[in-house]
Amino acid sequence: MLKKILKSYDYTLIVAMVLLSLFGVIMIYSASMVSSVQYYGHDSSSYYYKKQIINLLVAGVAFIFVALFPYKAFMSNRFLVPMVLVSVIGLFGVFLLGHVAGNAQSWYKVGTASLQPAEFVKLSVIIYLSAIYAKKQSYINEFNRGVAPPLAYLVLVCALVGLQPDFGTAAIIFMIAATIIVCSGMSMKNLMKLAGIGLAFGGFFAIVMQLFGKDVLTAKQLSRIFVFLDSPFSKEVVQGSGYQMSNSLLAIGGGGLKGLGLGQGIQKLGYLTDGHTDFIMAVIAEELGIFGVGFVVVCLSYIVLRGIYIGLKCKDPFGSLLAIGISSMIGIQSFINIGGVSGVIPLTGVPLPFVSYGGSSLVQLAIGMGILLNVSMFTKYEKVYKNKEEDSIPSMPKSIRRKRFAQNERF
Repeated sequence: MLKKILKSYDYTLIVAMVLLSLFGVIMIYSASMVSSVQYYGHDSSSYYYKKQIINLLVAGVAFIFVALFPYKAFMSNRFLVPMVLVSVIGLFGVFLLGHVAGNAQSWYKVGTASLQPAEFVKLSVIIYLSAIYAKKQSYINEFNRGVAPPLAYLVLVCALVGLQPDFGTAAIIFMIAATIIVCSGMSMKNLMKLAGIGLAFGGFFAIVMQLFGKDVLTAKQLSRIFVFLDSPFSKEVVQGSGYQMSNSLLAIGGGGLKGLGLGQGIQKLGYLTDGHTDFIMAVIAEELGIFGVGFVVVCLSYIVLRGIYIGLKCKDPFGSLLAIGISSMIGIQSFINIGGVSGVIPLTGVPLPFVSYGGSSLVQLAIGMGILLNVSMFTKYEKVYKNKEEDSIPSMPKSIRRKRFAQNERF
C-alpha cells in the first residue's frame, strides 16, 4: 500500500520546486551581499543568505508533512473553523501588535524573526472557498444559499489586508478567489451578479478608507502608477519615485543574452536596494542574462500548468478547486512580480515565488505545494491502482465490486 502511494507522487513538481528554491538561495546571496554589509557590518555579507537557508529548512519540513497528510481532511469543519478564526484574529492583531515595514503594518516581529499573516491568508482563502463550494455543488446555482455566504470571509480578509495597507496582497487574494469562483461550476448569471457586488464593495471600501482618514491609494502607490504611465528615464521619474524602476530596467538591459556573470551585477551595489526581494528577477537578468530568466520562467510555468492539469484530472471537486487555486496563486504572483520589475504593469511589492527572500512567503508556498502534490497523488492512485484492485474481483458485477471495494477502503 505504502509503495503504491509513494509511486503515485508527482516527483517532477518536487524537482521544479527544489530547483527554484536552491536557485533562489544562490541569487539571494549574490543580490544581498552589499546590503548585508551595509546594514549588519563587514562580517555579515551572508546575513540574508543564512536566514533564507533556515527558512528553506522550515519550508521543507512543512512541505513533507503536508504532502503526506490527506488533503480531504482539510474539508472538515474541525479544520476549517479554527483556520478561519486564526486567520481573522491574525489580521486584526497586526493593527495592535504589528511591525511597520514598507509603509504597511503587516508583520509580527520577535527579535530578528518576522511573520506576515497575510501570506498564509492566501492559503486559508483557497482551502476555505474550495471546501465550501465543493460541499455546495448540489445547489451551487442558488445565489442566496450556495454562492453568496462564503464570500463574507473573502470580503473581511481583503478589507483587513487593504487597511494595513497592502493592496498588492489584497489584490492577489481577490484574484485567487475569483479564479476558484469561476471554476466552481456556478452559472454565468451568478458570476455577473458577483461582479456587480464586487464593484459595489470596491466603492464602499473606498468610503470606509476615507472615514478612517486613509487614502484609497497612498502617495507611494499613486507615484508608481505615474511612473508606469511616464517615460521610465525621464528626469522627474529617475530622480523621484521611479528611481528603483529605472535601475531595474538598467539591470535587465545590461544583462543581455549571457549576463555579466554570477556575482558581477552592478545595480545591486547600492542602486537596487531591494535586489534580494521584490527585484531579484532584475538581478538574475543582469548577472545570468536571458538564460537565467528563462530558467525561472520555465520552472514556474511548469508548476502552474502542471497544477492546472492536476485540477482538471481530479474528479473530486474539492481537490480540483484546491489544485486550481494553488496554481493560480503561484501564476498570479509570478506575473505581478515579473511584470512590475520589467515595467509591463505598475510596480507592486510582491515577492517572486520560491526565489525572493522571505520566510513567510516561502513557507506558505511550500505548504501549498504539499497540498498540490497530495491532490496529485490521490488522483493518480485512484486512477491507476484503485481501478486495478476493483477489476481484480471478476466474479462479481461491477456495481457490487465498487461497493465492496469502497467498504474495504474505509477500513
